Amino acid sequence: MAQEDVFKKIVSHCKEYGFVFPSSDIYDGLAAVYDYGQNGVELKNNIKEYWWKSMVLLHDNIVGIDSAIFMHPTIWKASGHVDAFNDPLIDNRDSKKRYRADVLIEDQIGKYEEKIEKEIAKARKRFGDSFDEAKFRETNPRVLEHQKKRDDLHARYTEAMQGPNLEALKQIIIDEEIVDPISGTKNWTDVRQFNLMFSTEMGSTSDAASKIYLRPETAQGIFVNYLNVQKTGRMKIPFGIAQIGKAFRNEIVARQFIFRMREFEQMEMQFFVKPGTEKEWFSKWKEFRMKWHQALGFGADNYRFHDHEKLAFYANAATDIEFKMPFGFKEVEGIHSRTDYDLKQHEKFSGRSIKYFDPQTNESYTPYDIETSIGVDRMFLSIMCHSYEEEKLENGETRVVLKLPAALAPVKLAVLPLVKKDGLPEKAREIINNLKFHFNCQYDEKDTIGKRYRRQDAIGTPYCVTVDYDTLKDNCVTLRFRDTMEQERVSIDDLNSIIEDKVSIASLLKKLQ
Repeated sequence: MAQEDVFKKIVSHCKEYGFVFPSSDIYDGLAAVYDYGQNGVELKNNIKEYWWKSMVLLHDNIVGIDSAIFMHPTIWKASGHVDAFNDPLIDNRDSKKRYRADVLIEDQIGKYEEKIEKEIAKARKRFGDSFDEAKFRETNPRVLEHQKKRDDLHARYTEAMQGPNLEALKQIIIDEEIVDPISGTKNWTDVRQFNLMFSTEMGSTSDAASKIYLRPETAQGIFVNYLNVQKTGRMKIPFGIAQIGKAFRNEIVARQFIFRMREFEQMEMQFFVKPGTEKEWFSKWKEFRMKWHQALGFGADNYRFHDHEKLAFYANAATDIEFKMPFGFKEVEGIHSRTDYDLKQHEKFSGRSIKYFDPQTNESYTPYDIETSIGVDRMFLSIMCHSYEEEKLENGETRVVLKLPAALAPVKLAVLPLVKKDGLPEKAREIINNLKFHFNCQYDEKDTIGKRYRRQDAIGTPYCVTVDYDTLKDNCVTLRFRDTMEQERVSIDDLNSIIEDKVSIASLLKKLQ
């Protein structure tokens, strides 16, 4: 099945099973805005809990805050967002649609990479175990041709984005003969810049109102509170501040479901270090963050680092952790060495000293900063994409199953009475009442037991127990495992010990030690 078709099925599955709904759905929705349903919010909260505890619980020098969405407008002047937070946009005159020029070019680069991967996949199938991928990449004429086109385009693109050079970006689109996906034409306008911040007014009357912005990132809330946290928490360098919160960007090209939205959620940690040690800490956080992702068990081959060739003017190192989505490797997390730029800017614009006094060296200095920033929604999407499976069964049927990591699953245990009478529902409720304090349980008595199993498979529930007539005699239930569909008879008294450790966030955190 084509990956595009797989992705459409995942989007449909998210709505059908209560994970993600189009926002304002009964009013035909609002473009690039989504609501999380009853199962989606549980999965999302579990992702956030896993991240938060991996940062704050496992590190005694990291604490958390929750800063406001509305902030003083000068903050965004100091950070550079007012003057430089822009996207290069281009219109197609025939379709009347607007696109990000950089995204069009990145997609073209991706097409060359896809052609290379297709050649490799065909060769791997042809040669089997004897296939030497490295040698094939170095010698195959078609691969070398695609690689040269990809590298030449990437070099031009990187150079054009310095600044950026808007005329050069348009010329790349013309030279690569990139067409509008809707009209199929190459009738492009010039490229121009567009600021991404949402603005609003604060004040009781229009005359007295002042212009403020919805924050386009959560990082600045950490920077302006850095000294408050350091002093009240008696924090010593190195230390970090973590935050989870909403951010807002007026994306013109919002697409690929929840991958790029106008309202989204970030999990960010800013780690403040002594100048001169930032490269060492950058490497350490790269290693830890990749370990955090791979602890979910999705396979190392689905992740890669993408080191930035073009660095932001304030950074001296940057990399992305990319995950293999149905539409290619895409960024889910950024790790940046931001130097002392942000703190110095806020010191300059506020007129207040926010330097750190080091009691060991008896000196004051502005710390350098290492940032780890991950999109909750992108993380959610990567988990859904990897977990979704259509599995052929021995009886010829197909089951749709979400093989979610057990600790992240919205529902950990479904309790199913075999029939809706003779005391079986009451016994099932009794089991839930005993276990609901430990993990999220769900009761289901509608339809046949087979249909109920399929429903739980579709939302990723790792365990189901069936209460039958024998349960009333021997106090045992049938425990079913989602991934294997195997069943075993266990005592009700043993359910908590069998399940709890496997479905707790601690089971993931232990892999990070």
